[in-house]
Amino acid sequence: MSEAHTPRNQDRSLEKALTDKIIDDYFENSESWLRAILRMCIFSLAKINGESVFIVECPNQAVAKRLSRKTYPFRGMVYFLTDNFDDRDRTLFCYKDERKGNWQCFDTSTNTWKSFRNLQSSTTPKE
Repeated sequence: MSEAHTPRNQDRSLEKALTDKIIDDYFENSESWLRAILRMCIFSLAKINGESVFIVECPNQAVAKRLSRKTYPFRGMVYFLTDNFDDRDRTLFCYKDERKGNWQCFDTSTNTWKSFRNLQSSTTPKE
């Protein structure tokens, strides 16, 4: 996510373009509140322990928690974006916990909150 996949100048234009495209195409018939809240987020794809994961980087805990209760529209997003039918449809709704210096993520594969030091290809959750 941010640390691992962005250049030093913090240019997030690719992730923002992906986010806008998904919202415009995939969520066009969703409730307006959902589209509005998604526009505050950044979407990206990552590999965690060799598994494709769709990441929704939220601006704060409130947004992450609200989206974690509305996971249905995100089911199959990894399949939709990658055509990779071997992986589970796993989404992480994350926010940066500045006090702890890590990411707090709701993982749809386990329906639990997990703590990550960073989100990149070889990341494992901090237990």
